[in-house]
Amino acid sequence: MTKLIVADDHPLFRNALINAISSSFATTATIETDSFETTCAALEQHPDTDMLLFDLHMPGNCGFLGLIQLRKNFPTLPIVVISASEEIDVIRRVMAFGASAYIPKSASPADIATALNQVLAGELWVPQHLTKQVFQQANQDSERDLDLAARVAQLTQQQYKVLYYLTEGWLNKQIAYDLEISEATVKAHITAIFRKLGVTNRTQVVIQAQRLTLEPPVNKAIAEFSPTHR
Repeated sequence: MTKLIVADDHPLFRNALINAISSSFATTATIETDSFETTCAALEQHPDTDMLLFDLHMPGNCGFLGLIQLRKNFPTLPIVVISASEEIDVIRRVMAFGASAYIPKSASPADIATALNQVLAGELWVPQHLTKQVFQQANQDSERDLDLAARVAQLTQQQYKVLYYLTEGWLNKQIAYDLEISEATVKAHITAIFRKLGVTNRTQVVIQAQRLTLEPPVNKAIAEFSPTHR
């Protein structure tokens, strides 16, 4: 039996995707999650998961940062990214950051079935008409992204959560309250994030993180950050 985790915060699309999968795989166990945190928890609880279908736009996930963390924590797990975007740069970066496939939400059930079968067979998949553009030689920007992704992959799960809150514009006391830790612990995590990302203040952290987000955080997030908030 094939065990899949479908991670998407929109119930209607999640159900439609599960129906499409069921029509192609007669014996499939499907687990549904609706946030980055519940997805990570499901993967821990089900180490025998055969494939993760992951939406980039989920609560708790900041663009490509979640994919990078998942790739680090579950290095052998095939991850299929499903997104509404069909931009070449987005697809190219998703594949560079370790996804096994990229399926646009506009894909037909037949394409979804083809993609999942190829991934289960150990192959990569992107829409056929985009293959050449996606896998062309990496440019200088993509090399910088991969270097940053390697730095992000050094973060612990708790440090990733703190980084996510930083990109959302949260203050130390807000982060401490939500994670149920002390402000001193938050500051320690932020210091570790500075070191691993090679930055010296919170403004630089947000700027770096923006390079790995699909949609840049609002400007007020940057305005709120300064070395005095450390």
